[in-house]
Amino acid sequence: MRTTLGICQKKARYQTEQEATAVALRADVPLRPYRCELCRKYHLTSRTKGMRVLKSSAS
Repeated sequence: MRTTLGICQKKARYQTEQEATAVALRADVPLRPYRCELCRKYHLTSRTKGMRVLKSSAS
């Protein structure tokens, strides 16, 4: 997945994958973290087709 500079600047940035995962698990929609090639930090995406989807421990 390639993130454009404009999208990268608009998205929240997380220092670690664990931090991004914690936020993703609290969301009302399925999200997954990914490492951005531009800023080298983690963002969240709702694109999950063919990707590993996070499972909340509360389910």
